[in-house]
Amino acid sequence: MPRLRENERNQLIGMIRGGVSVSTVAHYFNVTRRTVYVTLQRERATGSQKDRPRRLGRRKTTDREDTFIRLSHLRDRFKTAGQTTAEINNIRQNNPISKWTVFRRLKTFGLCARRPACRTRLTPYNIRNRLDWARIHSFWPRQVWNNHMFSDESKFLLERQDGRKRVFRRVNERFVPQCLSQARAFGGGSMMVWGGITAAGKTPLVTVHGNLTARRYIDEILRPHVCQAIHNQGLTFMQDNAPAHRARITNQFLYENNIPVLHPWPPYSPDLNPIEHLWDLLDRRVRMRQPQRQTLLQLERALHEEWDNIPQHAVQRLIGSMRRRCQAVILSRGHHTRY
Repeated sequence: MPRLRENERNQLIGMIRGGVSVSTVAHYFNVTRRTVYVTLQRERATGSQKDRPRRLGRRKTTDREDTFIRLSHLRDRFKTAGQTTAEINNIRQNNPISKWTVFRRLKTFGLCARRPACRTRLTPYNIRNRLDWARIHSFWPRQVWNNHMFSDESKFLLERQDGRKRVFRRVNERFVPQCLSQARAFGGGSMMVWGGITAAGKTPLVTVHGNLTARRYIDEILRPHVCQAIHNQGLTFMQDNAPAHRARITNQFLYENNIPVLHPWPPYSPDLNPIEHLWDLLDRRVRMRQPQRQTLLQLERALHEEWDNIPQHAVQRLIGSMRRRCQAVILSRGHHTRY
């Protein structure tokens, strides 16, 4: 039952003085009749509805210990509150503190325990390459980025557990069959697709069955879907550093067909490729479809239908974010960004 604030208590007194019944007032504020009577008695006894001063508990940590807690968790962000508690209690012979005290001190400094973001490990060489690439391309206007085709492959699972699904349940119903999210082994199967986006439109979504070799990449993707679009619209082709993209025969095919390529692309940089956000949008749209797909054939059909239904303004918005992506890499000094 909610605790009444000072302005609500004053409003309660006004309603009683205005002739409203106690039951109506209690129902209006979602409190019991006893709460209304106690509020009236306090107002008659003190003439005010302000909270009475309360005694503060004795602080168990000193300013020096508070500084130690803050610096320890700023230097090691994955350090647990239990470890910090044990270190302080080893020094303090008497009056030990609990880990909840450490939690409260960290909260006052704005440090709360949260799930860490998972990203690929970057070496100093990767960080330097990302930073140099972002500095070179951060001044390119949007008109230049509109003349590029961004492409990539992505794998989709028939069933995927990403933590977004929620269940409404009562206490002690965690393992009730109706509240369980039952997953199949290996996600029930997977499927790889390739796609490309430009400011003017999207390429057809290409399903890749099996491993994507350099020869298959040329015969199934570059020759039928990339060459004509590049030549007709005068675009620059963007691809990442996947083995099939960096193969010698792939580079030779691109050179012989006069396909300009945006290179060198910094490795481990999905945050610089706007199509990565489109894959996430496609995955969410497919999983929102009802009924849920049960076979890989149904998954393939749903992927192609939702790919065609993605509005072009969403693609244009992603391509228009390239300057902001480069600036974010510069601000992070080459490390991972929010994209």
